[in-house]
Amino acid sequence: MDADNYFLKTKKRPPKTKPRTKPLPKAKEKYLEAEENFEHSLNVLEIKYEKQFQFKSTKHWRFDFHLIEHRILVEISGGPWSGGRGGKLKNKAWSLDRYDDADAMGFTVVRLESASRYKIAESGPLQIEVNYAGKWLKNLKRHLFNGTDQTISPNGSN
Repeated sequence: MDADNYFLKTKKRPPKTKPRTKPLPKAKEKYLEAEENFEHSLNVLEIKYEKQFQFKSTKHWRFDFHLIEHRILVEISGGPWSGGRGGKLKNKAWSLDRYDDADAMGFTVVRLESASRYKIAESGPLQIEVNYAGKWLKNLKRHLFNGTDQTISPNGSN
């Protein structure tokens, strides 16, 4: 079927066969290193996690890690899907709406900053420098380990 006949019957244009001229964005070296170090820390501390977690099936929003036991979503800044600074903000994967939606669903959002210089946003999620991510995970694990024992009542009676 030729293109004109196809358009008359479906009111749609046929898909373009010309390949993309602009390549997909690549992850920066600091991002890859930060992701590798963070994943290594999670494995050493035996914290259960999911990679590339999509918390809402109707959106293409993804977080780098989901710490399952803690309901924490971890985003490492500078990911390959951020798409750089060009384009409209509403089309960006790092749109701040996803932080609000994740908070409404009961998740805690933590952002690891892989850049050497960054600006802390007071209204946004918790921001941690990537150098301190291992220390933060140790404190998180220690907090869970030293948590209250739910089998013993606080007043001493059974």
